[in-house]
Amino acid sequence: MQGSSPDFISNPTTKRLEWLRRLFLLETRGVLQLSTGVRLLDAKETIPKPGVILVAPPMMHDPNFRRSVVLLCEHTPEGSFGLILNRPLGVHLAEVVRGIDGHEYPIVQGGPVQTDTLHFLHTMGEVVPDAIPVGNGIFWGGDFEMMKLLIETGQVSKSESRFFLGYSGWSPGQLLEEIDQGGWILSRGNAKAVFEVDPSNLWRSVLRSMGGEYAILSNFPEDPRFN
Repeated sequence: MQGSSPDFISNPTTKRLEWLRRLFLLETRGVLQLSTGVRLLDAKETIPKPGVILVAPPMMHDPNFRRSVVLLCEHTPEGSFGLILNRPLGVHLAEVVRGIDGHEYPIVQGGPVQTDTLHFLHTMGEVVPDAIPVGNGIFWGGDFEMMKLLIETGQVSKSESRFFLGYSGWSPGQLLEEIDQGGWILSRGNAKAVFEVDPSNLWRSVLRSMGGEYAILSNFPEDPRFN
């Protein structure tokens, strides 16, 4: 209920953090001592909506989303759409799109769905017709011919745009169910995380920026057996 105090036992964020705490202590064999307090997110942060960042918890082993950081672009009763921010493919836009030779904009794997489709994020706003705002100065898609023109004329830089092949999609109710089961940690989205942070450091960077238990989770080893 809006304005009421969170129920410690039933609050999904609390359950998620307790689940993470138990697995963290189990898989690291108790080497790290975690505080007994639980840092709750604000109520607004526990609700998936455009502009929110989804962070895969360290125990997620699904190869499609292991240690992934996903910007949620759309969340409706019909389903959800997001783009993984930290899966660089090692190819550039000029290699897959004609007419922009000499412009080395890296391409990221946006997700496992329709990997032959191109998607993009940017900060150009209404300069790109039909761009959809997702919050925090971030825009999704729009007129790609205009985007190409901005690239060719040097009006948009790599720090103002990101390009993706494929996307991450959820059927109606699926994302909410995954969140309630502890499958995702929700964080406030921001343009710096989307456009500026090195993808190889993004997972840890987002968790550390959240502080508390999340900052501790950012140190979770890739393979706890070698901790």
